[in-house]
Parts: sequence; structure tokens; C-alpha cells
Amino acid sequence: MANSNFVDFVKIFCRSGKGGAGSAHLRREKFVQKGGPDGGDGGRGGHVIIRGNAQRWTLLHLRYTKHLFAGHGGSGGKQQRSGASGEDIYIDVPIGTIAINDETGEKMAEISEHGQEVILIKGGRGGLGNTHFKSSTNQTPRFAQPGEDITEFYINIELKLLADVGLVGFPNAGKSTLLSTVSAAKPEIADYPFTTLTPNLGIVSYYNHQSFVMADIPGIIEGASEGKGLGLRFLRHIERNSILLFMVPADTADIAKEYKVLLDELEAYNPELLDKSRVLAISKSDLLDEELKSEMKTQLPDLPSIFISSLSGEGIKELKDMLWAELNS
Repeated sequence: MANSNFVDFVKIFCRSGKGGAGSAHLRREKFVQKGGPDGGDGGRGGHVIIRGNAQRWTLLHLRYTKHLFAGHGGSGGKQQRSGASGEDIYIDVPIGTIAINDETGEKMAEISEHGQEVILIKGGRGGLGNTHFKSSTNQTPRFAQPGEDITEFYINIELKLLADVGLVGFPNAGKSTLLSTVSAAKPEIADYPFTTLTPNLGIVSYYNHQSFVMADIPGIIEGASEGKGLGLRFLRHIERNSILLFMVPADTADIAKEYKVLLDELEAYNPELLDKSRVLAISKSDLLDEELKSEMKTQLPDLPSIFISSLSGEGIKELKDMLWAELNS
């Protein structure tokens, strides 16, 4: 598969560490007949922690990670010495990653900045030593608490690409061609559906050394929100885009209808996506003459629109101006 190094979903079985047992030791020294309890507390078990790392771009490094086990806490010792804490396990992920409990579907964390840490599974608490149970009626308790047991379950880790502009359109709408035209990205391009099997990112240069990030999302089809085609696998990447650039080819029978289908799929997946700024680009416009363009403009949906051609360069500069204005509005 092209771009097989892009991994945006992994499922890992994670286990926290067990808490160490408290000590039931009784003080025994020469010339001390009844030293009493002096057992220390057990150490806590290791946590499972997710951590943001701006140097990571995909979840490729976790592709073959099936199990993650944190360390167990050490047992308490004599002279009220506490056991060592278990070793924490860190899961380094790119910015824009979410962690979901596979059993309950609960979102456990969303990483939005470098260095951010969230404990996904807390380690078991260490047991109390026998010194905590000394009383006037029981001055030499010969028991202590065991440590808390492990907690374990599967965690789904999903990456949502963070980009300024997300390209939305049916397969063969010209999204990959546009990205290769306006940036240095080299997505696979061919004249058949679903050429793009993974999202591609490109940095679009603008005036005065300014730039913005554009993401080519694999093509949506009618029913994608229900799992058809590439289904839900890539719709989540659109959630983190500031602007949605809808692309519809000029040779489409009904541009407004195709735009509506795309919009309906996004709404069915997440209604909040409709709150984002939207721009419509009519691609492959080198097939049209000016008279036909004027006629088509009267039938376009009510949003900022532009005719472009990645082949001839028509409208590309104006499109970048439009996107930049929307990003800074």
C-alpha cells in the first residue's frame, strides 16, 4: 500500500502495576523486649500514561505494540520503609491523538500540546503497613494491607490530523493533484477511485514567508458516515481542520447536488463540522469556457466558490488568497 508508514489507529492492551503489600514487621532489637510494629507501606503500582510528542507525526512506532505493562510496586519493609513505586509506562503520541476505552467507548484523553501527560490507567495503591493499625487495644498488630490489584483493558489510540485546510470531495475530485500543485507533497495520483488510501499533508507557501497546512483526506462517498467505502476511517481527520475546502469536478452533472451529498455525510458523522468555514472549488475547470462558467455560477450553492485547474494553474493563486483570508478572518 502506498504511504504504508502512515498509521493513525492502534489498539493496545494496557495494564497498570499492582500496589506493593504493606509490611507486618515487628521491631526486634537487643534490649528492646516489645518494640511494636514498624512495618512500612507498599509502593504504588506504575501508571499507564499518554504523552504528547511534537516530533511524532504518526502512530507508526506503536504499530507492533500489542501489550504495555507498568511495573508493580515494591513491598514495605521494616523500620517503616516504604516500598518503591512501580515503573510508569509512557505512550508517546503525536499532537491531535485521542485515547478511547475500547470496552466502554469513553474518551479518556485528547492530546493537544507537546509534553502534555494524561494518566490513562492509575497504578494500584500500595497497602498500609501494620504501624497504621496500632491502637490502645491492639498494640502489636500482626497484619498489614495487601496492595491494590492491577487494572487492565484495551485502549484505542486514534490520530486526528491537525491542518488548517482539509480537502473534502468524492474520489477523483482532484484533491491529490491540487495538493501536489500548491505544496511539495507527493501523493499518489491516478485516474481511478481511492488512489489516496492515507491522508497526506502539505505546507502551502504564501506571501512574506507565510504558510498554512493543507490535508488531503481520502475520498468520501455517499454512505461514508455509515461505514461505506473507506467509511469512518478518515472522517475523523476532518474534525481538526479549520477550513473545509470542498472540491467538485467541473464535469459533474449537478455540482450543487454533489456538494449537498458531501455536506450530508459530514453532518451525519458530526453535526459540529457544519460550523467550520467552507469554500467550494470547482476543479478541472480547464474543460469549461467562460460562457459555461457564467451559466454554472448561477447554480452554485451559497458559499465562497472558485473555478480552478491544477493542470493549467487557473484560479490557484486566487484560491490561496481566498483560503488565507478565511484563515485570518
